[in-house]
Amino acid sequence: MHVLVTGGAGFIGSHTADLLINDGHRVTVLDSLIKGYREAVHPEANFVHGDCGDQGLLDQIFSSQQIDAVFHFAAFIEAGESMASPGRFFVNNTSKALMLLDRMAAHSVRNFIFSSTAATYGEPEYTPIDESHPQKPTNAYGYSKLLVEGALKWMHELIGISCVSLRYFNAAGCSKRLGECHKPETHLIPLVLDVALGKLPSIKVFGTDYSTPDGTCIRDYIHVEDLACAHLLALKKLSEGESPQRLAYNLGNGLGYSVKQVIDAVRQVTGHEVPFVEEQRRPGDSAVLVASSETIRAELGWAPKHTGLADIIESAWEWRKAHPEGYAQ
Repeated sequence: MHVLVTGGAGFIGSHTADLLINDGHRVTVLDSLIKGYREAVHPEANFVHGDCGDQGLLDQIFSSQQIDAVFHFAAFIEAGESMASPGRFFVNNTSKALMLLDRMAAHSVRNFIFSSTAATYGEPEYTPIDESHPQKPTNAYGYSKLLVEGALKWMHELIGISCVSLRYFNAAGCSKRLGECHKPETHLIPLVLDVALGKLPSIKVFGTDYSTPDGTCIRDYIHVEDLACAHLLALKKLSEGESPQRLAYNLGNGLGYSVKQVIDAVRQVTGHEVPFVEEQRRPGDSAVLVASSETIRAELGWAPKHTGLADIIESAWEWRKAHPEGYAQ
């Protein structure tokens, strides 16, 4: 199949594009490079430098080549920033996704796999969180994604677009070729690794008074290659469907680790001391986010290969050591 991967120069998008190509699919990557890196694009992918909200560019892509499916990763992901600049997130994450869906419909492209988030659930009423859990986001980032999920319901029912929303918990880890390198970096594991490398003097711990065993937030970490594998399984599911489908799956390991546990694990993996500084809570942060991924395991046969926190951190550490300046070097 020929797959358009928006945001395919970013962290999860680039890993998924690599896996698609290795699996024999054709890939066109569309990325503005505002957050992504040209070096992360697979050399066999067709790269288009542009914005996924550019209607003219989308029409050109869809009319000039036969696209069978779209994987939509292009989005802003910083939950804290979304609370300070919500409009920016709704324009980029919601409006542009809707423009993409509109142009897909106009060109009869009927398969859509959406990079969603566990942030659509908000503060959990129970854990682990399954797909039937109420979706009540506590930050604008989560709501910007939830709005797209709502639109997918109508695009499915009225237009016949088959779609899968994959609700990630905390993506982490690296492949041998690709790494995690955000601008600016906001994810915990790469930031803690930068402390271990001596690039940062300490790591900030936002909130130590949560109702958790050690007072810090608990998150479910899932290796990026396991996330990428889930996208291929979702594509296979859609390509085999006899009728349009609208599905949603959680992606996580079902294991929760606190911020302090992550710091301790980095110390063990790297052999370096990692000092931390306690800060106030950030707006919109939930105390515990742990996934139940039983549905995708049962329906698609997905099974993560990297289930241990140390394994995930080790893969990230190896890439970080080889690329201390990220893709810039």
